[in-house]
This record gives sequence, structure tokens and C-alpha cells, in this order.
Amino acid sequence: MRIAIQGGRASFHDMAVRRYFCEQEPELIACRTFREQFTGLRAGAVDYVVMAIENTLAGSLLPNYSLLEEFEARVVGEVYLHIQQDLMALPGQSLSEIRTVRSHPIALQQCSGFMENHPHLRSVETHDTADSAREIRESAISGAAAIAGNLAAEVYELEILAAGIQNIADNYTRFWVISRNGQDEQTQTANKASLSFHVRHEVGALANVLDIFRDNGVSLGLIQSVPIPGRPDEYAFHVDVESFARADFERALTRVKKITSHFHILGEYQSGVKPYDRASS
Repeated sequence: MRIAIQGGRASFHDMAVRRYFCEQEPELIACRTFREQFTGLRAGAVDYVVMAIENTLAGSLLPNYSLLEEFEARVVGEVYLHIQQDLMALPGQSLSEIRTVRSHPIALQQCSGFMENHPHLRSVETHDTADSAREIRESAISGAAAIAGNLAAEVYELEILAAGIQNIADNYTRFWVISRNGQDEQTQTANKASLSFHVRHEVGALANVLDIFRDNGVSLGLIQSVPIPGRPDEYAFHVDVESFARADFERALTRVKKITSHFHILGEYQSGVKPYDRASS
């Protein structure tokens, strides 16, 4: 099994793969961009893509929805990962000796409070958290630190100078597991679905769609609106449907399709377990 991830070994995408495919030993294909992941999937070079789609602090990764539709792939699963961001550097250095902090832009955003409290630190954006740690180790860069998960510190033998520096402790990222054609056998046992559709910019247009789900006893989770470039009179919506009975779900979809355009089922799958749900159970 070959799985494409954004970033490299010890990245949060790597950690998400380890959690979801915990009983298997897949081969990881490291990609610099999310688009590169999907290009490999379309070419048949990988079996799955594992891709971040939503974060507690940064919100939804809207361009990733577009990639899913552009490449006509399907969501077949999801996994939630608790994100703890640590500051790490070559051993033997103190925080006062660090001048630059390297990491992915979203990770830097998640740790903006820490950076503001240490004004001598300069942010340097990179394509990946773990690769930032790897580059510091391989190039022996002193005076530089990386923001990444603790697995990166372990793998690349760096010292953690400050742990848990994200703005809030309850920081979670939701990852989608994506395949080229989907898995039809999952649809009958799925308890969650992700949908995409367009509605006109008219009074009550979205409310009419939501009323259909309500009237059929279908619960909604995430509702995300996205402006459509060049079409100011329409909006795209991404919706998560949760805990539905199959008959109710299909009846609702039949009615929704009649009053929307560009309707797509992005995937039907088993909902992931949030780490805090597992801890409290």
C-alpha cells in the first residue's frame, strides 16, 4: 500500500497515517504540495491520499475541497489528530540563542502568541513542519529552531526548547483519507457524508436546503461557504452530514438535488473518533 502525504517523515500527516492505518505498514510517498498528492493518485502511483482538511485554530483548508472535486477523488475515511506544537533545535542551545523559527505557515499561525511573546524570533515559512526539523539536523543549523510535533524531535534528534506552544491546548486537525474511485462497500455502513453544492445568491436559498435535511431527520455538522470566482451570484457550500439513517439520507438528497446545482457527494465513510472523545470514554 502506497500513501501520499504532504510533508515528510515525522510530519503530522505521517502521524495521521500511523493512527488510521495502525494495523498496517504502508509505504509513505512524501509530497511537497497537496496538488502533488492528487497528481500521484490520478496516475495510479499511490493508493490513498491522507490530507488535512480542517483545524481547530486555522479553520477549513478551502483549496483542498477544490482539489478533491478537480481530481474526482472520493473520501473513504477520516482521522482526528491532537496537534501539539513544540519548538526544537540542535541540542545544547538555549531559547535566547535562537534567532529564526522555521515551520509551515499554518503551524506558525497556530503559535502566533508564542512568537509575539518572543520578539527576537523571526518566522521563516517552509513547506512542512517535520522537514524543517530535518533540515536543521542535516545542515547542522545553529541559531535556528523548528516548530513541529514531538515525533520530529525524536526522529531527528533535536532538543525541545518549549513544548505545547500552540495558542490553545485543544488544537485538533481533521484529516481525510482519499482514494481514486472510493469504496462502494463502505456506503452501506457509513455514518457520515461530505457533500458539495451550489445555490444562487437569493433570499432563503440556503435555508431551503437546510430545511430539507431537518425535515428528513438528517443532522448536519460543518457548513462551509465558498465564493465562486467570476460568479458573484452563486456560492458553493460544503456540508458534513452526520449520524443518518440510509433511507432518510437518500430521500433528503433526492430533494436537495432538485434545488441546487453542481451537486457532488465527496464521500461516505465512518466518522473518526476525536482524541478527547476517546480520553473521556
